[in-house]
Amino acid sequence: MIPNHSSFLEALNEKKKVRVRLYSVADNGVVDRVCAPMSYGLGAANQDGLNRYWLWDYASKTGSHILGLLPQAIVDLQMLGEVFDPAVFASEPSTEPTVSDGALTPAAMVSSVEA
Repeated sequence: MIPNHSSFLEALNEKKKVRVRLYSVADNGVVDRVCAPMSYGLGAANQDGLNRYWLWDYASKTGSHILGLLPQAIVDLQMLGEVFDPAVFASEPSTEPTVSDGALTPAAMVSSVEA
């Protein structure tokens, strides 16, 4: 877990967006993203047994807005004051069931950004 895991859970429960600083392999460095927290836990498409922070990346241009971040990929996470609507998550096609209790998404969590 990340040091401010409780902030992630608070943002999830209050449906508040978060600013995530993460290490991006594709960008070969740290990038900032504004995201909506979706859940924390295992992913159906990941067979490694590692828990991830599942986020909806509003700025994604790769086709999928879902990020599955391992804790070591997250440099910093801060809760923002802006509320999000979990209904936007349903706009992404789903082929698998939701992976964890308490998740705010009906979409399968299939994408991953690895550290």
